[in-house]
Amino acid sequence: MKKLTIGSAAFDDFEGVYFTYQSLRLANIDRLDELDLVLIDNNPSSPEGRATEDFCSKAGIRYFPEPIPRSTAIRDRVFRVAEAPFTLCIDSHVLFEPETISHCLDFAEGEGSESSDLFHGAMLYDYLGEENPATHLDPVWRDNMFGIWGHDERALDKEGEPFEIPSQGLGLFGCRTEAWAGFSPLFQGFGGEEGYIHEKFRQRGDKVWCLPWLRWVHRFARPRGNTYPLNIEERIRNYTFGWLELGKELEEIREHFEELHPRVPVSKIMEDAEEIFRRWEEEPQIAIELIHGEKEKERSGLHQRAEKKGVEVWNDTEIRFGSPLEIEILEKLLRIERLSLKWSVR
Repeated sequence: MKKLTIGSAAFDDFEGVYFTYQSLRLANIDRLDELDLVLIDNNPSSPEGRATEDFCSKAGIRYFPEPIPRSTAIRDRVFRVAEAPFTLCIDSHVLFEPETISHCLDFAEGEGSESSDLFHGAMLYDYLGEENPATHLDPVWRDNMFGIWGHDERALDKEGEPFEIPSQGLGLFGCRTEAWAGFSPLFQGFGGEEGYIHEKFRQRGDKVWCLPWLRWVHRFARPRGNTYPLNIEERIRNYTFGWLELGKELEEIREHFEELHPRVPVSKIMEDAEEIFRRWEEEPQIAIELIHGEKEKERSGLHQRAEKKGVEVWNDTEIRFGSPLEIEILEKLLRIERLSLKWSVR
């Protein structure tokens, strides 16, 4: 019987998936029959996606291609497909200290089996020293995100008692599978989940905890660049959707992003998001289609109305070549497999 589901969502991160899951398997080879390993692939048709699928088939990892919606919120599916009563969702580039997963298995059968709370662990930094790990996110806006790393000294004692936290990075989080509160289906792209999901648990009467023994390390560096699209408009919309769902004031979102991005029509983006959210409350499936459907840029005529009002509308287009496009530049051969364009018509 499976006791613990461990799952990730990935977007062109074969190497991360490979080393994260192989380390899990090697370190827990005597308890693999108790683990339900899951991978949700948000870009399954790419070369990295195909390599990831092949690896999962060899490693006994249940693989689910999910190209739509393009969103980090597809981590929802980890909980939907989980076969164990407790689920731990991790980024596809996370490693654990020895014996951590054995401790997780015991926790899932014990205290975790009776709780509807959300659980996090303390994040170690790359040097793995005696530093105070990152235990939570303080509720502060900075650098297009809601939350800055906080360090509670109680986490220095691995055997210490769990303690409540306001929020935490979502490189690792877990709860009883049936207790999962769920991300908004309106979320698209990257960002908006931290702070939102934690408050969602609290608003229904549950708590958010840091478990000092649940230590993990996260790969942040990407020397070859981000493989997933980062779109500031999507992030603004996500925060707007989340804050509307929670009943929070929107002005803090507007102030933060207008200060950082004076050329971005933040108020217009938020107004569009509010209109879609109202539609979602009345006709959820139609609103989801407006966000994630193939004709996304035509949703409810919002773009057309924006253009009539003189607001410049930006579109995202990804071009994939059947075989690499080759261009000779300065006696070097530039090979292009995929292009991501952000464009507008004026």
